[in-house]
Amino acid sequence: MKPSLMLWLKILRSISNISNPLKMTNKNFLTIIETFSKTLPHFPDGRINYRNSKTAPVINVVLKYKDKVLLLKRSDKVNSYKGKWNTIGGYLDGVVPLRKKVEEELKEELKITSLKDAKISYGEVYEFHDNEIGKTWIIFPVLVEFARMPAVKLDWEHTEYKWIKPGEIGKFDCVPRIEKIFKYLGLL
Repeated sequence: MKPSLMLWLKILRSISNISNPLKMTNKNFLTIIETFSKTLPHFPDGRINYRNSKTAPVINVVLKYKDKVLLLKRSDKVNSYKGKWNTIGGYLDGVVPLRKKVEEELKEELKITSLKDAKISYGEVYEFHDNEIGKTWIIFPVLVEFARMPAVKLDWEHTEYKWIKPGEIGKFDCVPRIEKIFKYLGLL
């Protein structure tokens, strides 16, 4: 039986004073990741290993500059969704504040090292089960709005990128449910 978001929420409610973990605060977020950390194996470097887990929490970070957002095409070297368009994504594999994880992913995937001119906001957390790969994602949408166009340098996870208007998302072969991320961040 796969653990669902509702089961995780029930667990969290039983071990903490969180009445609604979907109303995300940094404390709630850390409690969710601590729960996974206590129940799953870890890589030698300490990161939580979700490889054999049927459920995994991830961030999807949408970068916005003026009226456009950044889409990235996933390379054939990634584990899932090869060749699909996506935003910045990453497993929540350490017990660190969400903002720190956003900064880590932007530095790792795009070589963006400063968010001093950026505004960060968070969308509603939601669950999505992908039958094709047999995994349930707990998705934490994040919007990073830049006052100045960020310089983008791709790592091995992506082969190309495009700045698009959010309404153009349907023209791309994207990862499942990306429109929901855009909706939860007020972009659609």
